[in-house]
Amino acid sequence: MATGDTVKRLCRIALQLRADVVEMIGVGKAGHLGGSLSLAEIVAALYFHKMRFDPKHVTDPDRDRFLLSKGHAVLIQYAALIEHGVIPRAELKQVKTLGGLLQGHPDMDKTPGMEAVTGSLGQGLSIGVGMALALRLDGRPSRVYVIMGDGELSEGQLWEAAMAARRFHVDNLTGIVDRNRVQATGPTKDVFDIPDIERKWEACGWHVMTVNGHDVAQVLEALDAAERVKGRPAVIVADTVKGKGISFAEHNAAFHNGIMTEEQYRQAMADLDARRAELARA
Repeated sequence: MATGDTVKRLCRIALQLRADVVEMIGVGKAGHLGGSLSLAEIVAALYFHKMRFDPKHVTDPDRDRFLLSKGHAVLIQYAALIEHGVIPRAELKQVKTLGGLLQGHPDMDKTPGMEAVTGSLGQGLSIGVGMALALRLDGRPSRVYVIMGDGELSEGQLWEAAMAARRFHVDNLTGIVDRNRVQATGPTKDVFDIPDIERKWEACGWHVMTVNGHDVAQVLEALDAAERVKGRPAVIVADTVKGKGISFAEHNAAFHNGIMTEEQYRQAMADLDARRAELARA
């Protein structure tokens, strides 16, 4: 079980990751704010506590693999790699520019720390299953973590991969569903409703857990539990808030891929500063 100090440290890191994402998007540039911010605690828990990951050796063959199937939210992964020193901090200002390392979706050739090109939704779990099987064949201790969006669950290929993972007993794979309930054009229940997500994963033979995706202690406990599951894969359904931490972006489909004004940019940073002050007093 994680200590209180560990939880507080990861909460502070999650706030910094959010600030990095806001800075990357800046003013007047479209960027996937909402779905990046909903993942801050989960990404902090993985990159700064759970995963076997050495920022000085990002190609270590025994490393854990992190795949962001919802690749449009890659800004939050960039933020983690920047905080680890894998990507230069100067690249914050170069997102989605010609010659910049950080594009709108993951580029495994140009950007250090990327494991796959993702963002054509529904494909990340297939890649993850293949990676996990290869690692098992090679006798590696590595685990594979695949983050999917709840809107993404409407893609059929994802469920084929889910069934294959159970068929081949892929127990070195952990899936995470970012259930923020909002996709590009509105609430998921209105666009393409997928009820009973947990029961669907159970029907595919996965071990299923549900957590508050912004409660670091719950996230860490579920990640540890997933590692203990043998003979089948595990999935964590994380209830999150789209745009978490930014008052005008929370639950707001307009900031799935929105443009901030100067006033909104200042408000976003002020919201994060206020949360930092709360954590300091806690």
